[in-house]
Amino acid sequence: MHIRPAQLSDVQAIAEIYNQGIDDRSSTFETHPRTAMDVQPWVADMSRFPVLVVELDDAVVAWANLSSYRARSCYAGIADFSIYLRRDVRGRGIGKALLNALLSEAEARGFWKVLSRIFTFNEASLTLCQSCGFRKVGVYEKHACLEGRWLDCAIVERVFPSNQPDTGERA
Repeated sequence: MHIRPAQLSDVQAIAEIYNQGIDDRSSTFETHPRTAMDVQPWVADMSRFPVLVVELDDAVVAWANLSSYRARSCYAGIADFSIYLRRDVRGRGIGKALLNALLSEAEARGFWKVLSRIFTFNEASLTLCQSCGFRKVGVYEKHACLEGRWLDCAIVERVFPSNQPDTGERA
């Protein structure tokens, strides 16, 4: 297993893996397949938000990325994350290695918090996040509707205290 920054030559594999997650209806509210052209902008400029991939036997089998949480400057140190694995490699520890690598990258880039929203029935993702130091901070009830079903999303976060700006305030 080799974890590395994504390259433009990886965008087709990233789209295919993402489309498996879309098809499974277990990880995203998205319902329309993505193309390599949809993914290309994520990889073209990773100056702020990285995309990492996992290679096994010279094939990309998983990806994870950071993205903007909110546009307001007060949230500049917070990143949203996504992680997707090809169906045939799930349950082998690849997700944990990849998410830990993404968290190291986030901390090195100065983010003070990484978060995501996960379907409450997606036990594998919730367990993965817990094993990587995330805490569940709440649940968005009926967050959105997916094919006629209102779904709840758990909110998970991982804080990097070393990166929290000093405001001069003391508790």
